[in-house]
Amino acid sequence: MNALDLSKITLRPPQQGDWPRIHEWVSLEESCRYQPWGPNTEPETEAFVATAIASAGVEPRTRYAFVATHPYTGVLGIGELNVRHAAWKRGEISYAVHTDHWGQGVASEIARILLQLGFEKLGLERIEATCDPRNSASAAVLKRIGMTCEGTLRRTVLIRTGWRDSKMHSLIRPEWTPPGGPPRWTLA
Repeated sequence: MNALDLSKITLRPPQQGDWPRIHEWVSLEESCRYQPWGPNTEPETEAFVATAIASAGVEPRTRYAFVATHPYTGVLGIGELNVRHAAWKRGEISYAVHTDHWGQGVASEIARILLQLGFEKLGLERIEATCDPRNSASAAVLKRIGMTCEGTLRRTVLIRTGWRDSKMHSLIRPEWTPPGGPPRWTLA
């Protein structure tokens, strides 16, 4: 398999027609093992996409949901930036990648684009992300994009197997290195 050119990944607003491709992986146990959602049914995935689309019209806007695409491969994953506290300029990123593209740098690239959006476009000062302490792949992504692990928050999310802890990661504006180049996102 040829390696993806990660510089060609862009984020765009989701469209209702994206749900079947997204459903390919959000319906899998391995994709949602550490999440409070899933495995999704088709109606759940359709509803998720519809809610993500509708969030673009809510004012003040606090949710920026995206589909990550590549010109040769199509939909690779999803990414989201949520403004958690506008006055304190704090946000949180999250991402999920199609299992076909695990281990190829796609999650890291989605996260980098979300950081650029948060710091450059939204003027955030702090961007956070959490992951289950057992999810070493996600922790590696967060480290790779320059985030600092601040510690473990206990019993924060109820998942199918019981309460899970969350490793808190953050990046603050003074620590962030802008990537250069034009933005690779489109806002609705």
